[in-house]
Amino acid sequence: MKTSRRSFVRSASAIGVLAVSLIFVSGFTTAQATPLTLEDVNSLKQVVTARLNPAGDRIAYLLQVPRKIYVDDDGKPYRELHVTDLQGNSMPYVTGDIDITDIAWAADGESIFFLAQRDEEAEFNSLYRIAVIGGEAEQLFTHVNSISRVYPSPEGGVLAFTASDAPPEKSKELKEKGFKAVVYEESVLTTRVWMLDLETLEPTVHDLPGSASDFTWSSDGSRYAVALAPTPLVDDSYTSRDIHVVDTARGKVQSKMGSVGKLGPFAFSPDGERIAYVGSVDINDPSEGRLYVALSSGGERRELVPEYLGHVRNFIWGDDDNVRWLGSRGVVTDWATTSLYETQAPGPAPTSGPIIRTVNGNPGQDAVAAIADTPQHPPELYLLRKGREPLRLTHSNPFLSERELAKQEVITYTARDGLELEAILIHPAKRKRGGNPLVVMAHGGPESNYSNGWMTNYSRPGQVFAANGYAVVYPNYRGSTGRGVEFSKLGQHDYAEEEFNDLVDAKRHLVEIGLVDPDRVGITGGSYGGYASMWSASALTEEYAAAVAFVGISDQISKFGTGDIPYEMYNVHALAWPWDDWMWLLKHSPIYHAGKTKTPLLIMGGDKDPRVHPGQSLEMYRFVKIRTDTPVRLVIYPDEVHGNRNTAAQYDYSLRLMRWMDHYLKGSGGEPPPYELDHAQRLEAAGEE
Repeated sequence: MKTSRRSFVRSASAIGVLAVSLIFVSGFTTAQATPLTLEDVNSLKQVVTARLNPAGDRIAYLLQVPRKIYVDDDGKPYRELHVTDLQGNSMPYVTGDIDITDIAWAADGESIFFLAQRDEEAEFNSLYRIAVIGGEAEQLFTHVNSISRVYPSPEGGVLAFTASDAPPEKSKELKEKGFKAVVYEESVLTTRVWMLDLETLEPTVHDLPGSASDFTWSSDGSRYAVALAPTPLVDDSYTSRDIHVVDTARGKVQSKMGSVGKLGPFAFSPDGERIAYVGSVDINDPSEGRLYVALSSGGERRELVPEYLGHVRNFIWGDDDNVRWLGSRGVVTDWATTSLYETQAPGPAPTSGPIIRTVNGNPGQDAVAAIADTPQHPPELYLLRKGREPLRLTHSNPFLSERELAKQEVITYTARDGLELEAILIHPAKRKRGGNPLVVMAHGGPESNYSNGWMTNYSRPGQVFAANGYAVVYPNYRGSTGRGVEFSKLGQHDYAEEEFNDLVDAKRHLVEIGLVDPDRVGITGGSYGGYASMWSASALTEEYAAAVAFVGISDQISKFGTGDIPYEMYNVHALAWPWDDWMWLLKHSPIYHAGKTKTPLLIMGGDKDPRVHPGQSLEMYRFVKIRTDTPVRLVIYPDEVHGNRNTAAQYDYSLRLMRWMDHYLKGSGGEPPPYELDHAQRLEAAGEE
C-alpha cells in the first residue's frame, strides 16, 4: 500500500523568517557506527538543483528523495522545493509525492516558479508559482505539451520557456484504439522557444532555425541567447549546436557564435557586449571543456583559460571584465577567476576541499550557490564566497554520521607504457592478510572522469563493497576528461586496447602493494564502462574472476546502426565509419572475443535504451552462451533506458551486482546463483512493519 507524503502548503508566519536550525553532523563515527548497506544507498537524498535569488541572500534548491522500497508505488525519486538563507536555515516549500523538474526565481525575488505534474491524471506538466512569504502554490499555465525549462525575464513581465508543439491531433485517442506506430526519428518534435505573458498568460512562439535547448537572457531582457541544433535528434544536440542571439521583441536571430563540436553553458556579460561559453576545440574534441568569449554581435572567439590541463564545467560572470569558472582537474575541482584582458595560467590544483559539481550566482555579487560532495556525503548545497572556505548549508542524510565509512584516497600508478594515471581507491573496511577481493569500477563515456568525492550509488556501491571486505578502485584511464583535450583524445580510433589495459594495470598495482588477491578481481561499469566489462570478461578474461556489464557495448558495428549517436561515435570515438574498416571495428568488439570468455558474466540493461540498444546485451549473452560453458546471465529491466531511473529497478540492480561479485569473488563460484531474488519475502516483511 502506498504511503502518502504530500505536503504542499507553507504558512506565511512560518516563512517570514527562515527559522529552522541547521542540523549539525559530526565528522567522526560513533561507537555504535554500522557499515553502509544497499538499503541505505537506496534511501540517500541529494541536492540536484540550486538557484540563488536576485538579491543574493536566499537559495532555492531541489532535494531528490528516493521512494521507499516495498512501500511506495514504484517510480522515479521525488524532487522537493526547499529554500535556505546563507546560514543554512532551510525551510521546505513544496514537498511530498511530487517531481519538480525545474525552478526559477521571479525577477523581483518575491516568488519562485516551478514545473511539476501534480495531477496524476494530467497529460503534461504545469507551471506553478509560490510566494516566498508562504501560502499554497498557484497553478499558472499548462502548455500543449510538456515544458522543459523556464526562464523568467529580468524585467519580470515575460517568462520564456522551451517546449514542443502539440502532439498530432487526436494522438491520445488513436493510441487507445491501438494506432501506436512510431516513425523512427522523423516523428520527434522540435523544441521551440515560447514567450509567456505573465499578465494574460498567453504564449507566443518564436520561429527559430532549429531545435532549442539551453537559454539565457541579456541583463535588460532585450535579447536572449539560445542553443539551436539543426534537428531535435540527440546526435545533433551532441555535435551540432550553436549559440544564436535573438531579438526578443521580433523573435529574429541577430548573430551566431560559430561554436563547433560539443557545447556547454553560456551567458551574456552584464553589459550585454559579450557572450562567454564552454565549448570544444574542434569537432573531434570528446567533451566541451574550454572557456571562450566572443562579442555577442558575432566574431572570432578567444579562449580564456588556455593550457588548462582539465575541463571547465561551468562559470559565472563576476563583472564585465572577469569570469569566475569551475573546472574539473584530475580528481579535484578548481574554482577560480580569470580576466578578459590578462590571461594567466591556472595555479596549482587544490589538494583538498569538496568536489564542486555546479555553481549558480549573479554578476556583481559575492555569494555563489554550489552543489558539492565529499567522500563523506552525497551532493549537498554549499555557499561559496571569495577568500573563504566553502560552507555546507544542507545535511540531507543525518544517518550517515552513524555509518562507518571505509578509507578513501587518491592513488597514482604507472601504465605499462609509462603513462602516469590517477584513481580513487576505497580500502576494505577490515583488511585481511593475503590479499582482499577487488572490484574495478570502469566509468562510461569514456569522456568523463572520477573525482575524489562521494563514490557510492546504486550501480557503483563502493562503500557497500568496502563494508563487505572488498577493495574498490575507480581508475581515470586514458581518454578520460579532467586532464585536457590531448589526454581525452588518447583513446580515439584505439578502442579497448591501451585504455582497458589501464584498468588491468590499476589492478596489478594494487596486487603489487599487497592489498589485492589477483585471483579474486571483478570488474563492472555502465555504457562505455559496460563495454569495458564485456571486453574484460572476454579479451582480457585471464585477468578477472567476475564481470557485471550494464547497458554495455558488445558489437561496435551494430552500435553504429542501432544507437542514436552515430555522428558522435564517428567524430569523437571511432574516427571512422564501419565501411571504412569492418574488421577493425569487429575485432574491437567483445562479441569477436566471446569464445575466449572464462569470466562469469552478468549483463543487465533496460529494454527502452536509445543510446546502447538492448540488442547489444543480447548479442553478448547469446555468443557467450553458445560458444562457451562459462556462466552468463542477462537481466532486462522493462521501460528503463540508458541507466535505471526507477527505485525498484535501481535496488534490484544493486542486489544482483553484489550477489554476483560475492558468489564468484568470495563464495563457491561454479554455477551462477539462483536467478530469483527474495523480493516477495521482503515485500511481506515491509508490510508487517
